[in-house]
Amino acid sequence: MPPQDPFIGREILNGRFQILQKVGAGGMGAVYRAHQAEMNRMVGVKLLHPRLVNRKDLVSRFRREARALSQLVHPNTVKVFLYGELDDGSLYIIMEFLEGKNLNQTVRAEGPFAMERALPILVQVCGALHEAHLAGIIHRDLKPENIFLVQSGGLRDFPKVLDFGLAKLADRQLRPGSVALTQEGMVFGTPEFMSPEQAQGKPLTPASDIYSLAVILYEVLTGKLPFDARSSMDHISLHATGQPIRLNQRVPGRTFPAPLEDIVAKALAKSPADRFASAAEFAEAMQSMVSGFARPAGIRRETASASMPRVAESGASAHPDPPRDAAHASRHAAHASRGVGPPNRAPSDAVAGSPTLASSPTLAGSPTLPAQSVAGAASRSGSRRSPEGPRPVARGAPQANLVLLAIVAVVFLALGVALALALTRLFAR
Repeated sequence: MPPQDPFIGREILNGRFQILQKVGAGGMGAVYRAHQAEMNRMVGVKLLHPRLVNRKDLVSRFRREARALSQLVHPNTVKVFLYGELDDGSLYIIMEFLEGKNLNQTVRAEGPFAMERALPILVQVCGALHEAHLAGIIHRDLKPENIFLVQSGGLRDFPKVLDFGLAKLADRQLRPGSVALTQEGMVFGTPEFMSPEQAQGKPLTPASDIYSLAVILYEVLTGKLPFDARSSMDHISLHATGQPIRLNQRVPGRTFPAPLEDIVAKALAKSPADRFASAAEFAEAMQSMVSGFARPAGIRRETASASMPRVAESGASAHPDPPRDAAHASRHAAHASRGVGPPNRAPSDAVAGSPTLASSPTLAGSPTLPAQSVAGAASRSGSRRSPEGPRPVARGAPQANLVLLAIVAVVFLALGVALALALTRLFAR
């Protein structure tokens, strides 16, 4: 029988928190569920193993995570309440307690997500990353295990970004005496999800997180990674020099709209300069696909594109009818590229109540569905009406008026003839 964990049942910080249960463990420490009596709530307590407090690199990494998280307030980033050092030298982080499963566990249990489920999740993760990037923080270890799905306010699949232990902080964020976790030329992170520049030990920018998030999206949609690799070294090599397998070629029988494939390909570009300029821009590109699931209000079903997915009038994410075959999917993508479809909406429109991206820039030059007005959509749809179809009422009105005028003219003419005959007879007498 394994020995009892010495922290379970222990009260810390002058009795403010009582540790109840271990919920996770790793090489650096463990995470516990604890009760905060004064607030009557459950919290998570992350502890660094006491035997590791002499490892300056690990201590710096632990404090770096706490410091990074304490500066971030986005609702899709796990919240940190306190961090510091216990009497026995153990370092701690007290954060919100999350109930649910991480993205990796969810995909493994339920299979690949439909894109109308996957995209809203990743859009929200982009919001958390955008805030971090603006604060000078690069995550550097994004993977499905570090995206936790919870239910929040009745919303399903509300993601929380975790584990900023490998985060790169800008110089303004570093405190005097901080230990550099990495040096140029050193490869670190999770091989399956690292960017090409990360795989080569080059300096990183926020574009590295965008690449990692694109790999996550790829796996969530297909259940597979962009490369067929047999080892960690194979992954590192392929990220650096190999071309990813196109999204529509990854799983036989599973197809995606061409604009979505282009979005993923752009985010997986080898050069950081060829990717989206920011996490907010990446989110807006994905959001254009989410918005495409809904039909704009005010357009009747018969005037909408025949290949457009049918969803609820509210505009919330729903399950569109799947393409009947590859040709139908191709036609759908071509139809969308011609501008028929709902207008783009702000990222917050996809999921009711989801957090918005602050100051999201307009996406320029990315493969999004073009915006258009409702009136424009209706007029272009109407122009495709078959010539054999019924004529609009407005066109019949002038013809009816002409007929009425003709009848009136005939009546007056008849009256005139009758009057002339009567006068002739009168004068004849």
